[in-house]
Amino acid sequence: MKTIFVIDDAGINLTKAEQALEDSYNVVTLLSATRMFILLEKVTPDLILLDIEMPEMDGFTALRKLKENDYTAKIPVIFLTASHDNEVEARGIELGAVDFITKPFSPIVLLSRISNHLHIYELIKKRTERIEQLQNNIVFVLADMVESRDKVTSGHVERTSEYLKILIEAMQINGVYADEMNGWNVDILVPSARLHDIGKIVVSDLILNKPGKLTDEEFEIMKTHAVEGEHIINRIISRTGEGIFLRQAKLFAGYHHERWDGTGYPYSLKGADIPLLGRIMALVDVYDALVSERPYKKAFTDDEAVRIIEESSGKHFDPKIVEVFSTIKDKFREVRCSKYL
Repeated sequence: MKTIFVIDDAGINLTKAEQALEDSYNVVTLLSATRMFILLEKVTPDLILLDIEMPEMDGFTALRKLKENDYTAKIPVIFLTASHDNEVEARGIELGAVDFITKPFSPIVLLSRISNHLHIYELIKKRTERIEQLQNNIVFVLADMVESRDKVTSGHVERTSEYLKILIEAMQINGVYADEMNGWNVDILVPSARLHDIGKIVVSDLILNKPGKLTDEEFEIMKTHAVEGEHIINRIISRTGEGIFLRQAKLFAGYHHERWDGTGYPYSLKGADIPLLGRIMALVDVYDALVSERPYKKAFTDDEAVRIIEESSGKHFDPKIVEVFSTIKDKFREVRCSKYL
């Protein structure tokens, strides 16, 4: 049964809405938008009925806040209003409301409007899922193309994707950077990380597959893959439009070699100036490099890799992220073992 939130500061309107909808939907009534946002941290409704004129936070402000969060932006919102002002309706539509229902409302009209919008929303949702599936398949192909050229880092994309998922979920559980991570969708985020090395497409095979340590000049060329990755994703954005998937992919590509102490590249950013996705990717990227064999080094053991990362807390890595990593390092070990066997 689908869940409907009804937000109105008048108890009588909440009662009428609940009576009209309770046989068809799971109805949650709330006296303020503030209470709605508290509940949204735990429950995601299929549709929201939102009064416009309310104390504390009016409907327009609440809708704007909903649209600012990727997690709640797609929830359809129908305004409840006693106003017949065209300007009010125009403002609501501009902010993203899908419809208006005038109070006092007819139960039959209320049910019909909600049914229609939920049907439309389901069609859009299915279409979006198909597009996301296509998008993910394209990303897999692009990532595989890059990795097929780089013989040195075989399996890196797959392993780092799994490490990333483990680390982000642990951060969410522990409430680390909870405000910044609010609304993150791991199912979208992790696939976008597969493009973090897309910029290596422009790096010569002679450098990518050199059977030894790179010279200083070669390393400077290798370092350009971070900026080139941003440029490639920007070109995709210019043709397809900017969505959350590509925004995240761009952050992974451009910032996964920055260091907490400001000594990284390409921008020498320091501390919290480095986007959070870049700081997280930096740790999983280095972990995989440490435990992997390269032509110029043997693989470190898991214990050695963990020690190096923990000793680099506050230098290479964000201390808060390292602290979480230390609690789930055994899960990283399990992934590494399963991928190498």
